[in-house]
Amino acid sequence: MIRSLATANAMTRSLLGAALGFVLVVAATGVGYLARDRAGLPAAPAAGGTGSAPTALAETLQAAFVGVAQQVRPAVVNIGTIQRSKTRRPMGPQPGSDDPFFRDFFKQFFGSEGPGQRPEFRQPSLGSGVIIDKRGLVLTNFHVIRGADEITVRLSDKREYRGKVMGTDPKTDLAVVRFDPDHELRVASLGDSDALKVGEWAIAIGNPFGLDQTVTVGVVSATGRSDVGVATYENFIQTDASINPGNSGGPLLNLKGEVIGINTAIVAAGQGIGFAIPINMVKRVVDQLVEKGKVERGWLGVALQPLSSELAQSYGLKDTAGALVASAVPGSPAATAGLQQGDVILSYDKTPIEDYHHLQRLVADTRVGKSVVLEVFRKKQKVTVSATVARVPDEGPRRESGKAPGG
Repeated sequence: MIRSLATANAMTRSLLGAALGFVLVVAATGVGYLARDRAGLPAAPAAGGTGSAPTALAETLQAAFVGVAQQVRPAVVNIGTIQRSKTRRPMGPQPGSDDPFFRDFFKQFFGSEGPGQRPEFRQPSLGSGVIIDKRGLVLTNFHVIRGADEITVRLSDKREYRGKVMGTDPKTDLAVVRFDPDHELRVASLGDSDALKVGEWAIAIGNPFGLDQTVTVGVVSATGRSDVGVATYENFIQTDASINPGNSGGPLLNLKGEVIGINTAIVAAGQGIGFAIPINMVKRVVDQLVEKGKVERGWLGVALQPLSSELAQSYGLKDTAGALVASAVPGSPAATAGLQQGDVILSYDKTPIEDYHHLQRLVADTRVGKSVVLEVFRKKQKVTVSATVARVPDEGPRRESGKAPGG
């Protein structure tokens, strides 16, 4: 009887394994065909009778990667920038500066700049971008084009165009550059980063170290990463797809060939730790950059701090979900609404608050002038507070050390 049970269990495991393998092959095949159809690739030849399930799975997965690369690479560009700077002018005339022979000597051996002149230095830099509109709109990182005097957009077919900055948003490290195309452009399709799951495939395309059109593959390692120290509003996708200097501004893609993020940062001391701005955050920013050149954000005027387990216990809360009010800026919507130090904001316009970063993003994305309802935990009781969202001041008051910026 024991042997029969063991045999039956073995047969069951074998059948389950075969069924699981079949499901994986079918799923991978569907993804491969989808990517191939989007890229316009020819159908793969039918597998012979000698092929095994693992081989078929590997080949269909490979076809998906190839399809994404061929579909999206023409929409990925190299962004080259030049910054001009001049050396400090020497104090007083230099010896022999009036001598024509001396000037000719300097011109011959050191260029047109003679003694006492201010030679111009050109500092080049490279980054990546992705075309999001047929009018020649390119999405990239703000730090890629920051301080640039000249911008060159080079396409995958090596054609080059002069680029112009349409808008920048340092708080999310995003920028839109425009060039005037003379032919039909390949435009990248934008996906839905809110639907991402940890463990999904992730594909990065960019120009690391000036190596054009480099494709790397990994997975989505985590979502919702903050406190990275790159931007004011952080909600990064973490990936182990190889991202290096020069990849900044390039797309992070799913297996459908959709942009799910914009690659922006790496952990220099680590390996396989890169971060991308979620494309849904990008969508909320890019329209304003194109229309206005900048982003208008909502503001409550409240300084926040993390709600630790110890603080939550002392306030009588069950968990650390929420944002702790450190102070309210005098005259701000928060102060007008009566928010006080020690209040814990539990929800914002019926959306439960995960932490203070979450509240920051919700407030920033709110239309200026909108009235919102806050659920607040105050002195071990829940109270409701209404506030009208204002525009972020150009120069906010200096915040106290140890307190996070608020909404």
